[in-house]
Amino acid sequence: MPPPSPPPCSSSVKFTIFFFLVAFLPFFTTVAASHPCSTLPPKTHTLCPPFTSAPPFPFSFSAGCGHPSFQISCSQPSRAATISINELSFSLLQFEPNSTSLTISPNPLPPPAPHLNNCSSPQIISTLNRSISLSGSIFRVSDSSCSRLSALKPCPPLNLPNCSQCSWECKLIKDPLYLIHDCGGSSGRHREDFQPECQGDVLGFLDRILKLGIEIEWDEDQDSYFRSCKSCTLRNGICGFNSSDPKKPFICFPSQTTTKQQSPNKVAILSIIFLFICSLIALSVIIVTFGSRRKAIKNAEEDPTSIFLRRHRSASLLPPVFTYEELDSATNRFDLKRKIGDGGFGSVYLGQLQDGRLVAVKHLHKQNSAAAGGAKGFATKSFCNEILILSSINHPNLVKLHGYCSDPRGLILVYDYVPNGTLSEHLHGKKSMYKEGSLTWNARIDIAVQTAMAIEYLHFSVVPPVVHRDITSLNIFMEKDLRVKLGDFGLSRLLVCSETTLSLNDSSEGVWTGPQGTPGYLDPDYYRSFRLNEKSDIYSFGVVLLELITGMRAVDEKREKREMTLVDLAVPRIQMGLLHQVVDPVLVVDGEAMEGVNSVAELAFRCVAADKDDRPDARDVAAELRRIKGRGRGSGGGVLKGSNSSNVVVPDEFGGLMV
Repeated sequence: MPPPSPPPCSSSVKFTIFFFLVAFLPFFTTVAASHPCSTLPPKTHTLCPPFTSAPPFPFSFSAGCGHPSFQISCSQPSRAATISINELSFSLLQFEPNSTSLTISPNPLPPPAPHLNNCSSPQIISTLNRSISLSGSIFRVSDSSCSRLSALKPCPPLNLPNCSQCSWECKLIKDPLYLIHDCGGSSGRHREDFQPECQGDVLGFLDRILKLGIEIEWDEDQDSYFRSCKSCTLRNGICGFNSSDPKKPFICFPSQTTTKQQSPNKVAILSIIFLFICSLIALSVIIVTFGSRRKAIKNAEEDPTSIFLRRHRSASLLPPVFTYEELDSATNRFDLKRKIGDGGFGSVYLGQLQDGRLVAVKHLHKQNSAAAGGAKGFATKSFCNEILILSSINHPNLVKLHGYCSDPRGLILVYDYVPNGTLSEHLHGKKSMYKEGSLTWNARIDIAVQTAMAIEYLHFSVVPPVVHRDITSLNIFMEKDLRVKLGDFGLSRLLVCSETTLSLNDSSEGVWTGPQGTPGYLDPDYYRSFRLNEKSDIYSFGVVLLELITGMRAVDEKREKREMTLVDLAVPRIQMGLLHQVVDPVLVVDGEAMEGVNSVAELAFRCVAADKDDRPDARDVAAELRRIKGRGRGSGGGVLKGSNSSNVVVPDEFGGLMV
């Protein structure tokens, strides 16, 4: 078949397009330049951290644009952007697109005259001189910030200044919650991972918390401005406000795109003339206009989560995207009979894809039934975080992400289906299928080696390194042949310092972030210093090693209070040479295993050292575990006799997989 002939008047089409551009480009430029709410900052402003480009909505440098509560300024390039709340000025330390939370730090006020303040309190505390209150604003203090204050107590005896002259300082020392008015009576918002602790220098510790930042949140669904803005955005408008009219503050400005789309109507007469010259020109214009409008509507309706992911990762590197209908069908409408687990922000179901693959489908509901308005934002942040990290790593001992779905009905992740439960279930027997048998020492040391290899890969083979931040026996999944798959990367962080990262004048590595993790596994050094680094994972893995040799849970409320955590129970006994008191009885009967048990206990002791600098790194941990495995004797199977599971031998060569 001969190739199709070119459409008639093709040269006329090119001439027409050129004529339109030349004739009306000045008009377009004038419209764009005169727009009241340009997305670019005014020339008088200089971008400063945490903004590296034009600030996204609801932030704005321009008066009358964005959200009235999110007006920012940047007077000096060396300082962070500032935001005003209830007439107090705060530095904006950190924000993430697609989130409903910020990290802010109060800016010091002018210091009082020397003769008016002889209290010797730190800089921010001395100049603040009153409680921070967000009442009446759109913002609220996050639960984690209030929990940190509620867990802080002064160490007795109280060392108070002269309270007649320093009443502000005395109130803070007696009750640190007085610092933030909104946290008063916040016992209902206390989290278990913030355990009570005392401080000798309460004022210094509070000043440090303020410098690192307070996390605040807002709820878009409860704010009338955001509701009006959504309607404006659907009409392709740009949201602004009129501060001089309290009754009608909201303004919907026409967008540049809308203005440009109206301009062709002004040259309709020219279009009709060209229709008489060549009818194909009109047809081409209609097709182009219709296609552009469809594309504009599609972009306007596209899920913001997908836009965020493509902004941070090339589309070719992202995993496949599933439709909600595909995963709804794969799980039989998320049938409760197919539920195989529950997480903090959703449930996990067994699914079967159209090609027959069995997968684990993790459904994170966007409308999370949590009192805190930040729950929705945290679920979305965890969702994006897991996709970005898992799409950049590949290791046989890490759970593989097969795809995801971002839909108004829910956020969904699709993983490998690992059919043999978790390490916690094997050790602690939550499910009946594990109660009649226990893991042999050979199986346990293999599990330790494989998990250490996965951590070594994250810390040394990925650039920048990845800190998992939640290594627990519940997140170590088991194949039928007892191969290990480390999963749940929702809390993981890339160890890279950006302009939004605070740093102190020291040489140690890490990033500042609020402590998050599972009680019993949380690194105390990370909890005290707010500094996250690879050694935080080593501490958590040390707790897992203690679980492997004792068979006990990381936290058990049935134990005495001073021994409620496994570290508090096992470490003193290891120090005193009384390890036999806590070793799993199943291992005691295996005399050949005790040499390896002692070696792993020594390694675990080093991993859970209170000071991160005393802990080995992941490469040393993996090497030591390989040596312990190599010295071991016997070829025991994966499960002791008496288990419902068949005896399985873990291949020796698996321990030698290259990272």
